[in-house]
Amino acid sequence: MLAVDNGPVLIEQYDHYTKQTYRNRCKILGANGIINLVVPVVKQHGQKTLMKDIKIGYDTDWQRIHWQSIVSSYASAPFFEFMEDSYHPVYQKKYNFLLDLNLDLLHIALDLLQMHRSIVKTEKFNRSLPGSDLAVAIHPKKQFIHESWEFHPAEYHQVFIERHGFCQDLSIMDLLFNEGPNAAAVLKASATRK
Repeated sequence: MLAVDNGPVLIEQYDHYTKQTYRNRCKILGANGIINLVVPVVKQHGQKTLMKDIKIGYDTDWQRIHWQSIVSSYASAPFFEFMEDSYHPVYQKKYNFLLDLNLDLLHIALDLLQMHRSIVKTEKFNRSLPGSDLAVAIHPKKQFIHESWEFHPAEYHQVFIERHGFCQDLSIMDLLFNEGPNAAAVLKASATRK
């Protein structure tokens, strides 16, 4: 995903899907620590597949498991009851493609943040400049180096902060459920901190 100032959010759909990235996963904070929510995808062995063509697997009831994890983690968050109706339908709808799921989740987050941005899918592969691609910089197996980017997470209240301390780089759901209307201000503060 690329964003330029207040212009459209560009979604790269013609890059090759890479396993074990945040394209099909996110992290939330539960009572026992970090929970990884992974959307299973149908693997096409020996073939490179474009992001737009990656299908979601339904061999497990991942939607029910994810939603139960979200509810158990955030039911006591200050704004969960105000926002759960935005997210719950996503975990009841059967998506064919990962890109469609991701687009719906992005629309929900932007709507709840009251960020009015158009979302545009690319028409061809747009190669990023070396060192400028967040899809490469933000990886579940590597620690994100905030100093390399103009984003330094501002602390906010989290449900289990007393137990685990402040945990950064979680799903946008964590920020929304905990901060509600103040979430956009937390993001803005994070983008301007040095």
